[in-house]
Amino acid sequence: MAVLVGLWVFVPALLPNPAAVIFGGGRPVDFGRTWKGKRILGDGKTWRGLFGGAFAGVAIGLIQIGIAHLAGSPDLWGFGPLWSNVGILFTLSFGAVLGDMGGSVIKRRMGKERGAEMPVLDQYDFLIGAFLLTALFYSDWIYSTYIEGWNILALIFLLLVTYILHRAVNIIGYKAGVKNEPW
Repeated sequence: MAVLVGLWVFVPALLPNPAAVIFGGGRPVDFGRTWKGKRILGDGKTWRGLFGGAFAGVAIGLIQIGIAHLAGSPDLWGFGPLWSNVGILFTLSFGAVLGDMGGSVIKRRMGKERGAEMPVLDQYDFLIGAFLLTALFYSDWIYSTYIEGWNILALIFLLLVTYILHRAVNIIGYKAGVKNEPW
């Protein structure tokens, strides 16, 4: 059960980056600036993508909260008390997008061009960002949902599923013509 709950409550962090691709375009977050001769983020990280992706994650989380209430088990399948619910949704969603941006900064510093493949970082940067931002504000929730006791299985499962989902979504996006690379 902990594995399913761990995956269910992480959905608001899984959706923002694919949604950012759909909502993206427009002005880059780094405004075209460079650092030590290299772009900070690149043209692929835009304000519309940042907010569109993050708010898509929050929206799906609000739907999940509604489903949990309708099912009569908001404590089991939810994110906690109401204000914690909303806060956790925001930290998971924005953390995922910010983690992806952090991965882009690292790739630029390593001399990688936009869209260049970087195994492990490509698959987990958003997950790390979501966990770090959420742990900053809701460390007890992260601990009780993903670390305490048998809930560690939820974290292990999430790491495995994230790799598979990331790969599948990117291949689908590539074949659909939304992404330039299949990774």
